[in-house]
Amino acid sequence: MQIFGVDIGGSGIKGAPVDLDRGELAQERHKELTPQPATPDGVADRVVEVVRHFDWNGPVGVTFPGVVTGGVTRTAANMDKAWIGVDTAALLSERLDGLAVTVLNDADAAGVAEMTYGAGKGVSGTVILLTLGTGIGSALFTDGRLVPNSELGHLELHGHDAEKRASVKAKEDHDLTWERWAHRLQKYLEHVEMLFSPELFILGGGVSRKPEKFLPLIEGIRAEIVPAKLQNNAGIVGAAMAARGAST
Repeated sequence: MQIFGVDIGGSGIKGAPVDLDRGELAQERHKELTPQPATPDGVADRVVEVVRHFDWNGPVGVTFPGVVTGGVTRTAANMDKAWIGVDTAALLSERLDGLAVTVLNDADAAGVAEMTYGAGKGVSGTVILLTLGTGIGSALFTDGRLVPNSELGHLELHGHDAEKRASVKAKEDHDLTWERWAHRLQKYLEHVEMLFSPELFILGGGVSRKPEKFLPLIEGIRAEIVPAKLQNNAGIVGAAMAARGAST
């Protein structure tokens, strides 16, 4: 069974049909750059380009980097503030000529995919997936059940939003070495572990392709730490899963 998934990020918008029997992309994904400023109309244009690249005509799942309830985007930390309060599911459905669109938080989508097909499969207790990119997204699970819109990237760390210090964008903006960035990430993980005592941390986002660069540098965390198995495709897969769930 194939369903289309789109992952909206602060720097790129990528999507592909997903084979949900295997939890893998059915075709090589297509990516468009996120417009700056990342307004609803501008981003919707790019989503349409991604979907039409495949001549897709069926349900579409879409992730958004912020709180999403009932298809409405409630926060937009790394997107244009015009997104706040927008019925994003309705907007994208209209722009896609009436296709059924399901919208959910990006990290929640990645987390559901990892818990079903990837690093969290079969793991009980508390599991936290963190997507490390333009910001830090989070998906919180207890015995496999998602607590949606956890937004742990906005926990305070040394007087700042944690994602302002420990995201991949923070590494790039401050020209941090892997060692210095891993130290910041470790401090963040210590803080999250103190609050939630998870059995497992899954680290996703593009950086999950290079775990050898930073995971060996993180010390003192009791929970197991592993890279996301689906790497940066987890959001696309999770978006497609959400669309399938909404259409059945």
